[in-house]
Amino acid sequence: MKLGEPSLDHLRIFLAVAEEGSFGAAARKMGRAVSAVSYGISQMENQLGVTLFAREGSRRPVLTEEGRGLLVEAKAVADGIDHLLAKTQSLHAGLESEVSLVVDVMLPGEVTASVLRDFREMFPTVALRLQVEALGAVAACLLDGGADLAIGGPVLADHAELERQTIGTVELVPVAAPDHPLSRSGVAPGESRKHLQLVLSDRSPLTEGREFSVLSPQSWRLADLGAKHALLKEGIGWGNMPRHMVSGDLAEGRLCLLDLPEKPGANYTLSALWRRDARPGPATSWLIDAIRERLGACSGVEPSVSGAA
Repeated sequence: MKLGEPSLDHLRIFLAVAEEGSFGAAARKMGRAVSAVSYGISQMENQLGVTLFAREGSRRPVLTEEGRGLLVEAKAVADGIDHLLAKTQSLHAGLESEVSLVVDVMLPGEVTASVLRDFREMFPTVALRLQVEALGAVAACLLDGGADLAIGGPVLADHAELERQTIGTVELVPVAAPDHPLSRSGVAPGESRKHLQLVLSDRSPLTEGREFSVLSPQSWRLADLGAKHALLKEGIGWGNMPRHMVSGDLAEGRLCLLDLPEKPGANYTLSALWRRDARPGPATSWLIDAIRERLGACSGVEPSVSGAA
C-alpha cells in the first residue's frame, strides 16, 4: 500500500481535535467549519491508511490505538515547523540565529550556569555553542573565527583585531595546603622560588615565551584549573587560585592563604571581547550585560561598568 503525505494543515486539524476533544471545539479553535475539520481528518486517514478516531457509539471522537501512536509524531512535526517559523521571524528582526561563546576558566561556574539558563529562556530560537579555555586560548577562538563572543582575561585583550568591554575583576590569591612549608608565618623573601609552583598554562601559541605571576623555576604547567585545585589540596606545590573557587577550602582549612613577601596574588580583569568586523547582535549584547551583572553579585568578584576600550 502506497501511503500519501498529509499536509501541515491536516496535522494541525488532527492535533486540534485530539486536544479539544470534539470536531466542533476544534472547528471553533481554528475558525473553520465543522465539515472542513471532518474532511481534513478523513483525508489524513485515507492518506495514512489508518483510523485516527473511533466515531461509532460515542458522541465524542476517541483516539484509536493508531491515533495515539501517531499523535506524538504529529506534534513533533508541528512543533518543528513552529520553531522554524519563529527562528525565521527572529532573523528578520535582526536576532542572531546562533551565538558561539568562549569563556575564561576564571569566570565563576555559577555565573556561567545561571546566565546560560536564562539565555535559553530569553532566546529559545538562538542556538548557543559554549567553550571554556584559559589565557590566550580564549582570544584565539575569536581570532580564528571559532567564537562570536569571548569573556576573557587581560591576556591579548588589547589585540588590534578585537574590541573589548571590561565587565569585572576576579581576585587571585596564593594558596597551599596547611602542611606546606610556605603556609607558615614569616616566610623569607625568595623562599617561594625553592618550592614547586603550579601554573595555569596556555593551550594557544599566542603567549609563547611570556610568564604570568611565575616565581619559581620549579613549575608544573596545567591547562585544567580543576586539576590545579586538586593538586594544591593534596599538598603538591603552591599557586594562585581565584578566591571564589577556594573560599570553601580556606574556610574549612583545606587550603591556606600564603603571606609571601613577593605578593604574587593579583586582580584578574575579565572583559567581553569580540571582533571589530562583527558587532554584537541583540542576543550577544544580552549575554555581555547579564554576565557583568552576575559577576557583580558573585562573592570574591569585583564588578566594572567601564565602557568599550
